[in-house]
Amino acid sequence: MSTFYYLISLLKSPLEPLTYESDLEIEIGAVVEVALKNRKELSLGVVIKKVMQPSFKCVEITHITNRYYTQQTIHIGEFIAKYYVCSIGEALGLFIPFIKQERKSDQNNNFTSEIQLSQKQKEAYNFTKEHKRSLLFANTGSGKTEIYIKAIEDALNQNKNSVYLLPEIALTPQMEQRLLKVFGSRVAIWHSKITQKKKNEILDKLASNEVKIIAGARSALFLPYPNLGLIIVDEEHDDSYKSEQKPRLHVRDLALYISQKYNIQVILGSATPSLNSFSKVPYFRLKETFYKTEKSFIYDNSNLKLNQLLIEKIDKKLKQNEQTIIFLPTRANFKYQICSDCGKALECPFCSVALSLHKNHKALKCHYCNYTQQIIDICPSCKTGILKNYRLGTNELQEQLLEVFPDKSIATFDRDSVKNETSLKKILKEFNQNKIDILIGTQMLSKGHDYHNVTLAIILGIDSVLNMTSYKAKEKALSLALQIAGRSGRNGKGEVIIQTKNQDFFETYMEQSDYNDFLENELVERGEIYPPNIRLARVIFSHTNHQKAKELMELYVNQIIRFHQEIELVGFKECEIFKIANRYRYEILVRGKDVKKILEFLHSIDSPYATIDMDTLV
Repeated sequence: MSTFYYLISLLKSPLEPLTYESDLEIEIGAVVEVALKNRKELSLGVVIKKVMQPSFKCVEITHITNRYYTQQTIHIGEFIAKYYVCSIGEALGLFIPFIKQERKSDQNNNFTSEIQLSQKQKEAYNFTKEHKRSLLFANTGSGKTEIYIKAIEDALNQNKNSVYLLPEIALTPQMEQRLLKVFGSRVAIWHSKITQKKKNEILDKLASNEVKIIAGARSALFLPYPNLGLIIVDEEHDDSYKSEQKPRLHVRDLALYISQKYNIQVILGSATPSLNSFSKVPYFRLKETFYKTEKSFIYDNSNLKLNQLLIEKIDKKLKQNEQTIIFLPTRANFKYQICSDCGKALECPFCSVALSLHKNHKALKCHYCNYTQQIIDICPSCKTGILKNYRLGTNELQEQLLEVFPDKSIATFDRDSVKNETSLKKILKEFNQNKIDILIGTQMLSKGHDYHNVTLAIILGIDSVLNMTSYKAKEKALSLALQIAGRSGRNGKGEVIIQTKNQDFFETYMEQSDYNDFLENELVERGEIYPPNIRLARVIFSHTNHQKAKELMELYVNQIIRFHQEIELVGFKECEIFKIANRYRYEILVRGKDVKKILEFLHSIDSPYATIDMDTLV
């Protein structure tokens, strides 16, 4: 009896592929169960390659499942592993495998939607057809969704699958309604909050061709599509497309890679596109909007607070039975508690960040490690000073407004108030039914929602975004301000109040010129120092021992200086947030034009205490 030998990549494991044996010949891509030393449970792995008999004794493959990965998926996994510096098992662990089963034959749908495009929309739509990769640079309210629907219709009539990516779950209920209205049961919604039972149903229908269109957050890209023909990345500028977990990939960039490699159409869309996409992807500028809107801007140079100007403006809108949205970058009641005597902020004992005040829970919480303690009044450092609250949050603003407008409905829209799909749908439904008069939220407010009766948008604390220590600070702040401003006056006149000490910056690009001008200027300003004209990578070394973390950083700094002259060492230091969950953190930032040289260095880092972030957004 013949024995065959295979390299098996363990799914979601950082280990390199291991060699196993089998009496059966197994197809490449098959998902198998294997035993791993020191583990009682069997591990899932993928057959990556058939190999010659090694010099050492191999463990036998325990079981061959009915699941598998296509060669295309393995190739994409190999690219992710190489570019984002992880194991092939971690890369393939992102994907849901195919299941061997009877598949219904594809029937041409000959589907026609009732969507009618304007002349400008037709031009934009034709542009997307002429380019395999395109960017819809479309003003808020210009109808880019209708163009997406026409593109999905094309894919459907070619018996191809479409995936419609959204940056956050917060956008899915609204888009679900629009897509279901047009495509009916051919559509399914996919994100982390749906149950496993529902996910299994969707996968069965996707495999049997009952479902041809998937809309959802980042993970929707990694489903087993029988015949993927179209990827739409809506709100492509949003940083939520960049994973914060290993592998730290950017789904938009991965979609562009898949398009180039496998001839799959990709449409990116945004009213405020990223500089990266603007500079590298052919774009169509769509300014025409469905409704004639007029916006007036008011600038308030107060520090972050509710003042008489805001109260009077909100009161006027309430009397006219119109709604207001208010943006704040901070949730909870207050971000800082600072001693009146010694000036120290009350910090988390496990992280070098201030504790946030949550009055509703009668607690101080860390938004990084979830540490919680009771509220205190006296400074624990000097034992005499009174703790005072700083940096207004969404909950505190809600309380202050309820004191002024006690008979009005005022709600918050942030990660504390929106914990699941049910609460999300409830808030959006009530707001669109005018049951909520004022909606206060964090960046979730800007995520592409249609608020039909909003005539006032108030933007508070935007300077904290503009003053971030990031090369993208100006891009993020302006994009965020424009997105929130775009929610006001969708069907007529709208007002926008921006509380800022940087009026000239916002006034220039929000009123006097187009976002296009900002992108052109920003591209020149970044030059060859920051992306998109150069690659940037960040390595964080974290350890419970402060000295070991620092020594690790210094070890690799010396390696760069001695062996990697082709890449530039931008800097090395303590991280801005020095400690998280009792682990001390140091960082290295490198840049260069030669991607191979940067990756060569990143792959040389051999430490479980290192976190590698290629194309970092810091």
